[in-house]
Amino acid sequence: MTVNATTWKPAPPSSNNGSWTRFSSLVEAELLDFVDRNRAQAGTISRSFPLMWDHIGSALIGGKRLRPRMVHLAYTAFDAGEFGRCAKMAAAFELLHTALVVHDDAIDRDFVRRGQPTIGAHYRDHASDQGLSTADAEHFGHSASIIAGDLLLAGALRLAGRAAAGLPQAEALTDTVHDAVFASAAGELEDVLLSASTHRPDLQDVLDMESLKTAGYSFEAPLKAGALLAGVDPGQAEALAAIGRRIGVAYQIVDDVLGTFGEPGTTGKSAESDLREGKRTVLTAFAAEADGFDDLLAAFRRGEAEADQVRSALMDCGADARAQDLARSLVDDAMQESRKLPLHSAARADLEAVCLHVLTRGN
Repeated sequence: MTVNATTWKPAPPSSNNGSWTRFSSLVEAELLDFVDRNRAQAGTISRSFPLMWDHIGSALIGGKRLRPRMVHLAYTAFDAGEFGRCAKMAAAFELLHTALVVHDDAIDRDFVRRGQPTIGAHYRDHASDQGLSTADAEHFGHSASIIAGDLLLAGALRLAGRAAAGLPQAEALTDTVHDAVFASAAGELEDVLLSASTHRPDLQDVLDMESLKTAGYSFEAPLKAGALLAGVDPGQAEALAAIGRRIGVAYQIVDDVLGTFGEPGTTGKSAESDLREGKRTVLTAFAAEADGFDDLLAAFRRGEAEADQVRSALMDCGADARAQDLARSLVDDAMQESRKLPLHSAARADLEAVCLHVLTRGN
């Protein structure tokens, strides 16, 4: 997949690089402490529970730490001070992200994430080794994923509460995290309902779903939380959140394109699963306007057409190009709005670098 990022050029090295290095080490320490403390407590409850925490710890390893980066970016954008509380909040968003990913794997019936077995895959394999049928073993794996996601979600809310405790803006901060969870649940439900519906959703339906499901907790809420922790005016924090919402929707649009046209070795996910599962994406919303596309997609899901035929149809009707244009437009709007805020220059450069990454990841 090629995204023609004509507007954005690589930002120069930011003075925030050293700040992020120090900050990220604090975030990693928070995540490690979260797993270690819970694994120790788990051992006092049951013999099988510590293994669950081993798998949770493995699920937290790696990744781009995008949500912590958003918290850090917003916090440093207003020349805030020490990182203790901020690192806790950033770790809380990483726990939230992992919780939602683990739940999403169960919903999508996926057993591979980033090219690695999911938590559910480990428990599925264990069940298979015990002689369970394939269907029962997969159900066993998905059940374990739900439990792991619940544990991560509870941990995220607890850690966010500790980060906000005692601050004048504590209620606004905890509301921000809660609202992110609330919106993501609504978006996930909409995703499931749209996939099962015979009604063809229009583009705005898809964009609203993606804003709720991904943009809110990945960009909007972390930016708002970082700004609130820095003690800025709530109006400025909300304005930064609105910028994050645009970037987040653009991120998900590019993710839709990668999910269909990306290389599995690079993306870590199948290039057919979205189409096979009936996911409603910006691509399919654009392509639905073309004669015969819905019939071709239905034939593919019945096993009567090839994935490459669907991809060719998407390109022939220009769905991929229109999706990329929409992502660029959203990023352009976000950066124009950011210029209205009194952001530190290093943070502004970081925001530009994030926008470039959103448009060009997978290249």
